[in-house]
Amino acid sequence: MQTNLIKHGVLALILAATAGAASAHRPWMVPTSTMVESKNAWVTIDGAVSEGLFDVDHMPLRMNGLSVTAPDGTTAPAPEAVMGKMRTSVDIPLPQDGTYRIALVSTNVMGSYKVGNEVKRFRGSEADFNKQVPAGATEVKKTITVQRIETFVSANKTSDGALKPTNAGLEMIPLSNPNDLRSGETLRVRFLLDGKPLPKLDFSMVPGGVRYRGVLGEVRHTTDANGEATIKLPAPNMYWVNAVYPPAPAKGAPPSDAPETRRSAYTGSLEILPE
Repeated sequence: MQTNLIKHGVLALILAATAGAASAHRPWMVPTSTMVESKNAWVTIDGAVSEGLFDVDHMPLRMNGLSVTAPDGTTAPAPEAVMGKMRTSVDIPLPQDGTYRIALVSTNVMGSYKVGNEVKRFRGSEADFNKQVPAGATEVKKTITVQRIETFVSANKTSDGALKPTNAGLEMIPLSNPNDLRSGETLRVRFLLDGKPLPKLDFSMVPGGVRYRGVLGEVRHTTDANGEATIKLPAPNMYWVNAVYPPAPAKGAPPSDAPETRRSAYTGSLEILPE
């Protein structure tokens, strides 16, 4: 369990520090289909961490704690996922017609403290960090990262009951349905931090198929004063959407001396279809 927490914590902190970097390994989840048309609808979600979106080329995404928000707005744990060497997969039933939000939300800590003259370091959960730090420890520092990774799937029709904000961490709220996106049209989104609009937030959209292009193909957008952005939808593809707050420090900037730093990261996948 501790090993899993450490690996997941490292991933979250690497993501927060390197979002947008051309050489970063990126976590993602993608469905086998974003629109399932069936009386007995199911979808398979694959998750991995890779350099080439959405290639299975590095390591599986740990999907413990995956949740499913149904079209009626209720949220429940997803079925147990199966983790392989390179990817994790889970089959999810879609009993209600409409749009589902499938999300993996985690809170992780990287920290350090001194016991006497010895520096101790930690990566894992916030609860374990608080238990581990002994009374009398000095120079206690921690970085708390809240990370949301999500995707959207619709069964037989689209709806908006699953798209309401949770008001926890960094969220992207689609203001039009995320499973009805067509190239050349526009999508308006709102970014929230703990339920409040986040103005002047930079975020990225990167199309899949990086290995075939040889270039990342990242497109940057910035939210307005209301935390919203209007995106003219590019060529058809599955897209990786990413934002972090606050922005990573500039290269060469001195490290923060604050005893506690909080960071939030958002990753989503959206499919854009032909006109």
